[in-house]
Amino acid sequence: MDAGLVKEWQLDPESEYRFELDPGESLAIKLISGKAEIFGAEIGEGVTYLFDSECRAAVFTWHGCELEMRKPSTEYVSDETTMAVYMNLHHAFEQMRVKALSASRNSPTRDDGDGVPSEPPRVLIMGPDNAGKTTACKILTNYVVRAGQGWRPMCVNVDPGEGAWTVPGTISACSVDAPLPTSSPASPLGSTSTSAPTISSSSALVPAVYWFGHSEPRQNILLMERLIRNLGDNVNSRHYNDPIGRCSGIIVDTPSSFATSTGEKKYALVKACIEAFQINVVLVVGHEKLAVEMQRTFGQTVNVVKVPKSGGVVDLDLAYRDRVHKLQVHNYMYGHHIAPPPGVPSTSGEDGEVTDMHLAPLSASINFDDLTIYRIGGGVMAPSSALPVGAARTISELQPVPVDPSQKGSGLLNAVLALLSPPASDENERYDEEVLDLTVSGFLVVNALDFHNKKMTVLAPGQGSLVGRTCLVGSFEWQDQ
Repeated sequence: MDAGLVKEWQLDPESEYRFELDPGESLAIKLISGKAEIFGAEIGEGVTYLFDSECRAAVFTWHGCELEMRKPSTEYVSDETTMAVYMNLHHAFEQMRVKALSASRNSPTRDDGDGVPSEPPRVLIMGPDNAGKTTACKILTNYVVRAGQGWRPMCVNVDPGEGAWTVPGTISACSVDAPLPTSSPASPLGSTSTSAPTISSSSALVPAVYWFGHSEPRQNILLMERLIRNLGDNVNSRHYNDPIGRCSGIIVDTPSSFATSTGEKKYALVKACIEAFQINVVLVVGHEKLAVEMQRTFGQTVNVVKVPKSGGVVDLDLAYRDRVHKLQVHNYMYGHHIAPPPGVPSTSGEDGEVTDMHLAPLSASINFDDLTIYRIGGGVMAPSSALPVGAARTISELQPVPVDPSQKGSGLLNAVLALLSPPASDENERYDEEVLDLTVSGFLVVNALDFHNKKMTVLAPGQGSLVGRTCLVGSFEWQDQ
């Protein structure tokens, strides 16, 4: 191995090594001695961890450690971190979990009367763009599952521009019982199995997923409100007979647009989240004015806590986000493979995550009428305030509009389709907007349209008949290259 590719860092207590990778670059990190963690997930001594796809992350140590790098990119060490703040928050939330579990078992604790509420922490994380909200969500989640109490916190993502466990355009929730790893921005909250077998703990995650179809919630606020309430109902039903899961709490990651709401429905989506997930704590990251507004607007029902922004947060532009979106769809179909630096085995990776998993999607030719396809609201919706005075919409924001593949203006070529779960068999009544309330069972991509023979070619992650299934289409496209 070329010694020039190997570099060592000696980290002092409560400092962190930060790195940023360029496109096409990978990085290998090994803990030589001491203890360290990546966004709250502990890393093992002597284990090599791989990172790629323009990953930005940090290795933090409470007591000091020695790290070995292979092919380092942009890097530096900082002793100004916000980890102590998150550890204090974790301890406060842990007290809430313990008291909530004791209350659910009618068991009094020595801490009764100390002012700590006997309900679990249900936390909403807010902040401006590039504030580190998802990192905060991951740190708090990882500290919970590392506590050794068998907690299973519900991690919720209501940022459709992020993708979380699947592809962009979705909102989702997942019960987590193992640390969420970090190796690529294409899987910010870990990964799930698609057409692959369940071969690691992270791929065993089974999120509840709803399709929004766009990257920005303001493109259809009414639809986003409805999906948030659906997701909240789904979470509550999962917790109904699961006292450990319920007492573990909820951590909700939000998009930056929640912090910049304007107009007559200002903070409508924040209110929807607070009600749907019964939020009792709002964390505001890096935005003092927003913290004041949250206190003024919701302070009577929730506790508002201001958290400083980490100096390691990197500003991400639209081009970067577009590349990540494309990578997320690619990884959903083909799996995640990290080409390691020279001398590093390709099977190395974080505990619980495989960084060399090849999937085999299927390309199938189907008839136009095999699938029923809808576009909600007819496409991207302008806000009501942008309509001419006295004008009314011809199509409502929540109206499912059928999409005819035989029409050349259908917009289906290269479109990402959300394959919906079938309606419950015991529900006899059907309603017009039923497709809005169905979860997603998988995703397809339309690779080709044959207008002459009325057939389309779709890429699917696995086998299974698509005849009679229902799909939703939004504004996301992807080309298989």
